[in-house]
Amino acid sequence: MAEHDHSAIKEHMNVIGADGVHVGTVDHLDGERIKLTKGDSGDGRHHFLPAGLVAAVEGDTVRLSATGATAVDLFEEAE
Repeated sequence: MAEHDHSAIKEHMNVIGADGVHVGTVDHLDGERIKLTKGDSGDGRHHFLPAGLVAAVEGDTVRLSATGATAVDLFEEAE
């Protein structure tokens, strides 16, 4: 599998799990992590996802290799 070009990930893109479940909205790329907007999170906080979970970037959608529920379990809290 090819290494993904994370430069294709832009702010305001939708992030969905492999099962099509909406996980969040990209705030910005923070190194090897995707920072999600806090306005789109259930607890009003920023969450981070490892960029390694990205399976594909299609149009304005970031599709993850994990299901939505698994991705939420992998959220990293903002420091």
